[in-house]
Amino acid sequence: MKPDAPSADAPAAKRRSPYYRMLHDVRYALVLNVICALVITFILNPGSHFGQNLVASMCIGTIAFLLIDGLRLTLWGADQRPRFLPFMLIILISVPAAQMLGLALFSWLTGVDVGGIENMLPTQMMGTLVFTLLATGGAVLFFSSREKIARLQMTAAQEKARAESVARQAMQAQLQLLQAQIEPHMLFNTLANLQGLISLDPQRAQQLLDQLIQYLRATLSSSRAESTTLEQEFSLMQAYLGLMSIRMGARLGYALDLPEALRDIKVPPMLLQPLVENAIQHGLEPKIEGGHVHVQASTDGGMLILTVADDGLGLGHPGQSKGTQLGVANIRERLHAMHGNAASLVLAANTPAGVVARLQLPIHSTTASPTP
Repeated sequence: MKPDAPSADAPAAKRRSPYYRMLHDVRYALVLNVICALVITFILNPGSHFGQNLVASMCIGTIAFLLIDGLRLTLWGADQRPRFLPFMLIILISVPAAQMLGLALFSWLTGVDVGGIENMLPTQMMGTLVFTLLATGGAVLFFSSREKIARLQMTAAQEKARAESVARQAMQAQLQLLQAQIEPHMLFNTLANLQGLISLDPQRAQQLLDQLIQYLRATLSSSRAESTTLEQEFSLMQAYLGLMSIRMGARLGYALDLPEALRDIKVPPMLLQPLVENAIQHGLEPKIEGGHVHVQASTDGGMLILTVADDGLGLGHPGQSKGTQLGVANIRERLHAMHGNAASLVLAANTPAGVVARLQLPIHSTTASPTP
């Protein structure tokens, strides 16, 4: 049996390990040891040998760091703040222990006999311990501040991830609401039309039913996705306009213009649906002779341009402004949430009649994942 492949979260889990954090902090402990050696050499004991002071500082400081930080991480972990009194007790015990062990290690490494603490003068012993305690206290404050900053950063990252998740859920809910608001009018009219055709023209009724199934399948797929491709979006419009052309007959003409190079560009789902729906419902269907709708995709300076043009009743029609408000407002809110002011939707009068909806948004992605 093959061993399990390493999880993608393994490096992150390793970084969260308290002892990984300890190894990461060793470099700061070494820097503090160098600072202590400089203070001893040039301030506390001028004229002493810097090399020996550095080795002694490294021995004592590193042992103190390993004892204090090791016990802290063992008892409280990396993400929990240590309790004050037990932590102070750990420091008071660890500092003398580090002093004795560090001096012994220094003597072993350098061959210099410094004797034990018991052979030092009381003032010497006290000064050494006080300096070690002060240095340890400074190190504890430094690492405590880093831990606090790390916890705040982790909390901020979690809040950001939570906010992004809520935003995605809100966007998905908004998309489903849009779908629920768009579909009823069209579905009820289509089903009523289908009911009438079953007895009068069964063949055409079958075509209408097949087209309705194709449209619903495409709509369900788009509404559940966070993004889609222009090819899929245009396929949805093909299904919708094919359905409407069966209902309206010769009164509806349409054209879909999607260049081959733009087929794999990713876009938010159901951007074109409300615009084409408005063009049919409020521009062409109420018009006695019907009309034509043209859906086109193009690019201009790194921007994707999507246009829906019809030669229907136009913006001045009494039902046009009321009917377009919902879908257009929804699209504008979605565009602003995803792209800020870089995206826009503009409605303008078409020539000689009708409306042109021009949707502009940045091209952030290149190709979609290949379909198996």
